[in-house]
Amino acid sequence: MKGLRIIVTVKQVPDTADVKIDPKTNSLMREGIPSILNPEDKNAVEAALCLKQQHGGTIIAITMGPPQAEEVLGEVLAMGADQGVLLTDRAFAGSDTLITAFTLSRAIMKLGKYDLILCGRQAIDGDTAQVGPQLAGFLELPQVTYAEHISIEKGNAVVRRGLEDSTEWVRVKLPTLVTVTAAVNAPRYPMLYNVEAACDGSRIIIWGAQELKVPETMLGLNASPTGVKKIFEPERKKKGQIITGDPKDMTGILIDKLQELNML
Repeated sequence: MKGLRIIVTVKQVPDTADVKIDPKTNSLMREGIPSILNPEDKNAVEAALCLKQQHGGTIIAITMGPPQAEEVLGEVLAMGADQGVLLTDRAFAGSDTLITAFTLSRAIMKLGKYDLILCGRQAIDGDTAQVGPQLAGFLELPQVTYAEHISIEKGNAVVRRGLEDSTEWVRVKLPTLVTVTAAVNAPRYPMLYNVEAACDGSRIIIWGAQELKVPETMLGLNASPTGVKKIFEPERKKKGQIITGDPKDMTGILIDKLQELNML
């Protein structure tokens, strides 16, 4: 095999430790919240880089989002990817996972031939784990999920899957799509010379609905079959009471408290 052409899907997400919810719109308040490269997408990039080191080839990172999502492409280029593709257009706004996967699939078709598509298992702002499998469906590709190890052997991807109570090995013919978990590797830090190269804007191409030649009626919120009805923060549990004193007295107090809570 003469090098691999690998496509990695990445996403810019809010740092969920700082996320707040707008009580009026039931949506995430992203203003003023730092954005990061989705962690498991970073694992996917590292997996691509390791395969490139072994087999040679090219890595193309693709993301969909507002113009500032270009920042994560810069980070991926600094890690060692060769090219970035930013899908940004008002027509894409409000896409659910299905329409996101559809839009990504049309961009990947435009990119041409590839051997492998790598995705993070899920994004921390939605935790659906749907986009990777849906993308494989639109591209009519075999897929392997929950990958903890990937190797390429004689035109096949050999993948170790980490399941809840077992491990599974899968051999699948290329081209294929694989979603990875954080267990697959430890992502590298960007190298200085890659950071400098990432500043070259010519390595990132920007496409909108017009470049993808997709009618706007098939994109964004209006085309999405699902939507968020309500989003809320779970109630914080009240702190418990610490009982101190004589053990005999403590026992009586504890029994009284449990009876008050209808637990006895």
